[in-house]
Amino acid sequence: MPTALLVIDMENAFFEDPALNEQRERIVTACNRLIAAARESRAPALIVRTEHERDRSTWTLSMLDDDQGFAFRGTEQAQSLPELDTAGLPELVKRRDSAFVGTDLLARLSAWGADTILLSGVSSHLCLAQTAADAFAHNIRAAFAAEAMGADVPDQADAMLDVVLAAYRQRKLSQGEAIALLAGDRAPLG
Repeated sequence: MPTALLVIDMENAFFEDPALNEQRERIVTACNRLIAAARESRAPALIVRTEHERDRSTWTLSMLDDDQGFAFRGTEQAQSLPELDTAGLPELVKRRDSAFVGTDLLARLSAWGADTILLSGVSSHLCLAQTAADAFAHNIRAAFAAEAMGADVPDQADAMLDVVLAAYRQRKLSQGEAIALLAGDRAPLG
């Protein structure tokens, strides 16, 4: 069964954060390499973006508490980074940290015959970790592409990943291992 590449929240809104913006070139370069590898091996790849409505109907609790929304539909903030190679790739719009909540991700993975997801993008300790936890709940394996992800609070990201990796038997892969997984080599998960 193929592995599906998920490129999560590589959009303008998240890189307004100075800590993430410092990592931008590294993360985009690594994500673009994974996208190229997925295309080469014909593995499914999906651009996952967060998008909200101005009327507060899609806001998270923290957004409501802070009375501050972001990544509004139709704005530049909600668009993928211009240097990310999204050409021809399908998109999935989410409104919560997990790419599974309120979306058709599970149906897409089923249609692709994918039983594993390779996670890349931002932020490691929030959207990637929550998507990985929900993948486990759906009996879908998840792996993290270490070089193709980032976080604004690295200590929190490391702590969250330690929990997710141990509790759900998921792996953090080097760029070479991630590319091998997309090419169909299951050894990086073993």
